[in-house]
Amino acid sequence: MTDLKLGAIVSAVQKNCHISDAQFAGDLTLCTFLLKMRELYRWEHDIPLTQDMPKGDVGEWMNEREKLWEGYESASYECVPLASGAVDPFEVARINRDLAPHGLVYSGGYGRGCKPHFFLGNLLRSETREGFRVYVSDCEYARDLDAPPGMLLDDTIFVRTEALRRWLWERYEEWRWSGRNTAMAQAVACYDFAGDAEAALGAMTRTETESVILHELGEARVGVELGEAWPALLADVMRTRAEIVARAVRDLYADCLSTLPGLLRAGDPAALHFFFANFVGMRRKLFPELAAAYRDWLHGGDLDALCHAADAGLVRWRALAQEMLAWHRQLGEGARAPIEAWIPGDAPH
Repeated sequence: MTDLKLGAIVSAVQKNCHISDAQFAGDLTLCTFLLKMRELYRWEHDIPLTQDMPKGDVGEWMNEREKLWEGYESASYECVPLASGAVDPFEVARINRDLAPHGLVYSGGYGRGCKPHFFLGNLLRSETREGFRVYVSDCEYARDLDAPPGMLLDDTIFVRTEALRRWLWERYEEWRWSGRNTAMAQAVACYDFAGDAEAALGAMTRTETESVILHELGEARVGVELGEAWPALLADVMRTRAEIVARAVRDLYADCLSTLPGLLRAGDPAALHFFFANFVGMRRKLFPELAAAYRDWLHGGDLDALCHAADAGLVRWRALAQEMLAWHRQLGEGARAPIEAWIPGDAPH
């Protein structure tokens, strides 16, 4: 890699990951924190997903990591040392112009609660879809406590297949322990987990990579339609029940606009089952008609009900998102009340 000091770049990006974790890990619940720390330990120590982790070593590592974070609680983020000069870590497009020719991809943006996310990985492929740049990575060289499989930043979509693979395994293990998710059982049955778990997980990761791209494309297109007014709305309802509803409505809008139509066109049962295995929480409560349409398809094999539900959902959630923006324009933070009225029990039908 001529003129590219990979070690220095990895070091800078990982330091920024530590700074972000040091400043935001305290926002997590204890259970979520412990789960994320275990997953980060597995990544750092390259422990296979099918192998148990040494409990004593994990506990000692966590203590050391928290000591490391103490030195970063008030630190500033480091620039990324490129051959062309040091670059602000949030100038993602400029950084990727330098790194992509070397087979690398980088992201530095903000997630929920305005937590900065950074990662550096091997670039598997890049493409353009519907006017958006899509980067797909595999092996990761630097990451923080959170590792979302899909991320949207401006007009660029990042799909992290290493993070996706880990998340899929977690979902598989959750189902194996509980056995209560019918849709997940249907999805798992499409792969040979009993015969070769590694190969099955690889096949599921390839399938779900496309699902992640479809969802992020939906998020991107919805973001264009809703504009900058939507982040302002979320900022005014942050950490309230209204935020949960608003995010669910946007997710439903994106799924009815892009994810579901794409999955239905492909007609891959494994991808459809997995979509509904994760159709939970507020999204399911707000849109029970979609869950009913899935049950119809499961028992009858006819996709028409799902197609009709997705079409109707697109009209419904697009209109509701615009109505929420109107409430916010009129009421500001007071928009919480009408938004929260959509929580099941009070939600109009």
